[in-house]
Amino acid sequence: MTRRLTTAERLAAADKDVLLETIAEQSSWDKFIVEQAVFHFGQRHSEWSCNDLRDVLPELGHGFLGAAINSLRNGGIIRHTGRAVPSTQENTNAHRIAVWELTAKGRQIAAERAARVGQRGAA
Repeated sequence: MTRRLTTAERLAAADKDVLLETIAEQSSWDKFIVEQAVFHFGQRHSEWSCNDLRDVLPELGHGFLGAAINSLRNGGIIRHTGRAVPSTQENTNAHRIAVWELTAKGRQIAAERAARVGQRGAA
């Protein structure tokens, strides 16, 4: 029986440009794509909230954002900074939402992926 990969293992194994076949094999490819988007966003920003991510995700991705954040947090890829900001979604009445950052584990996975991409480019 095949063991299901953890979020960290999926991110570490995923190439920068994940093939559609690979995504389709995931049990929840929508969540997988949003996880990749959150991870990618985290590599380019020191801190972020879901407000920032909603601005760059297509409408379809918004429904998976909470699940992706929880998965990355539980996988040790991101962590709460201890800060919160008001939500910009109109239907939330500006309730407070978490500000996130990559963990050392998340930065290590990002560095390993960048190294793999660099090696392929040099070949």
